[in-house]
Amino acid sequence: MQKHEVQVQGTRCKIHFYSNYPLKSLTEPRSFSIHLRAILKMVKMKKLFIVLAAGLILAACKSSDKKPPVAAMTQEEKDIAIVDSANFTSIEWLDSTYKDMGKIKEGEKVNVVFHFKNAGTKNLVIADVTAGCGCTVPEKPQRPYAPGEEGEIKATFDSSDKHGEVNKQIYVKANTNPGDITLNFRAEITN
Repeated sequence: MQKHEVQVQGTRCKIHFYSNYPLKSLTEPRSFSIHLRAILKMVKMKKLFIVLAAGLILAACKSSDKKPPVAAMTQEEKDIAIVDSANFTSIEWLDSTYKDMGKIKEGEKVNVVFHFKNAGTKNLVIADVTAGCGCTVPEKPQRPYAPGEEGEIKATFDSSDKHGEVNKQIYVKANTNPGDITLNFRAEITN
């Protein structure tokens, strides 16, 4: 027959075990003390360790998802990439290929931005970006974009000596099919 009793005093817990086994050493009462404060501290530390470990694992996963930017290419490499169908990819325009800039005052310079994403499996190479006239100055990205990576085509439109409604184009040459993409924007020039 076994018997035990528990005594709790503040943060201490004392447990006594009694046994009727034939061995002499087991027939004597056995007891030990447990410090509840120490147990609670160990439980809290264990939980903290689990949370920290999970955080480190998540951080490691996120950092491995990031791909380093692709190195810049020479113009010759870009020219080859846009005609070699083995290197073709697809581009997704995140906002649109058309922007309405609304009303702007004559002489005002306005920035136009078209956001894109490389939706294919090969590096996206933007070989050239040109405008339909001298009043629009586009910026050409200098490096390729890895699959899944996002970027933007920026241009500055100068409304000096313009009146009424204007429709402007930006031409993009890339290793996509079709390779020539036209971006459009409109503005109404007021005095």
